[in-house]
Amino acid sequence: MTHEAIISVRDLRNQFGPQVVHDHLDLDIYRGEVLGIVGGSGTGKSVLLRTILGINRSAAGRIEIFGKVRGEMSRAEEQSIEQRWGVLFQDGALFSSLTVAQNIQVALKEHLRMPQKLMDEIAAVKIGLVGLPPEAGPKFPSELSGGMRKRAGLARALALDPEIVFLDEPTAGLDPIGASAFDELIKNLQATLGLTVFMVTHDLDSLYAICDRIAVLAEKKVLVTGTIQEMMAQEHPWIREYFHGPRGRAAMAAKSAPPRP
Repeated sequence: MTHEAIISVRDLRNQFGPQVVHDHLDLDIYRGEVLGIVGGSGTGKSVLLRTILGINRSAAGRIEIFGKVRGEMSRAEEQSIEQRWGVLFQDGALFSSLTVAQNIQVALKEHLRMPQKLMDEIAAVKIGLVGLPPEAGPKFPSELSGGMRKRAGLARALALDPEIVFLDEPTAGLDPIGASAFDELIKNLQATLGLTVFMVTHDLDSLYAICDRIAVLAEKKVLVTGTIQEMMAQEHPWIREYFHGPRGRAAMAAKSAPPRP
């Protein structure tokens, strides 16, 4: 991880009617890090992700992505930026009428011109990369387990060899074993591919297992950023309850436990 900010958010304000979700929010995302975004219900974790992606329009503020300012880019520049990231939404957001392989090829068809045979080969590589068997390719999302759909969604997010991957509650709905396996997959892919990972999560195990830094959303802004150790030293009531509560203690104990033989 370097301290090169590939995404920089300054003085961001998100507002829906009279409801202000974020106000004067600042955040930097550094190249090569796994950044976990946490916060209580209603703090706008997914809203922040979607605003960075350009799905939500902010009421005020500045978002700089790969040196380009959102709102000041041409459509061609926006499309070029979008090719440099991949997104895994909470439910996987796979097209139910397409096979896994066809889902992976959607981005290839949208942004690149290449023969079908090459797209088939790329889809097969991405399927293997996320730990799915080759026979998953011709299956439809409805034929997969929840964990396999998550992996298929991740394979689609990796279709264009992105520099940064956005994950929205990636372990939600998975049992503890499946969630741990998915954490390990993210960690290995980040190390192997040199990815930057922006991960919205409530899963304390994920924070302990793979995050380099954590950003806490509270009081309509990023209240604090830092490592797990720095979070543990915070005195803010919500942060203290979150990281020192029963689930926090369990996650810390699991992290410090010796590996199984």
